[in-house]
Amino acid sequence: MATTDIPDSEPQNDMEYLLWVIVALLAYSVVAPLTSIATRDIPAAVGLFFATIVFLVITTGVLVLTGTGEPATVISQDAVYIYVGGFFLTVGILAYASALEAGPVSVVVPIFGMFIVGSSVIGIVFLEETLSVTRGAGIVCAIVAIYFSAGDER
Repeated sequence: MATTDIPDSEPQNDMEYLLWVIVALLAYSVVAPLTSIATRDIPAAVGLFFATIVFLVITTGVLVLTGTGEPATVISQDAVYIYVGGFFLTVGILAYASALEAGPVSVVVPIFGMFIVGSSVIGIVFLEETLSVTRGAGIVCAIVAIYFSAGDER
């Protein structure tokens, strides 16, 4: 399996990032149903506030245990991307939780899943990642799959 197509990046262990993405997939698959259940009685923003506290506590533990929480990183030149990304993450997650509060998981999650297509296109256009025929076909298939999976409930 080839390494990433991002210029100037060091090759990564393919199996390592595949393991992490599978863990992320499995963990994130549980988020929408739990959020949908929780927002029956708890407003979405309140639920996200407490979920963020859990996130911060666990992430702080990871930083301490791994020794990766260097203060200089918060003012590094590339940190601005993290801050802007944090803004978009906040808007996206607040909107996602509100959608889960109002609509069915089986429709909201596939539409939200279009972020995969959006992120792929941004990577190709702005990060100069390779657009192969296979990758392009995958993007088209993702759009079609999301259209069908979020479609009419009849």
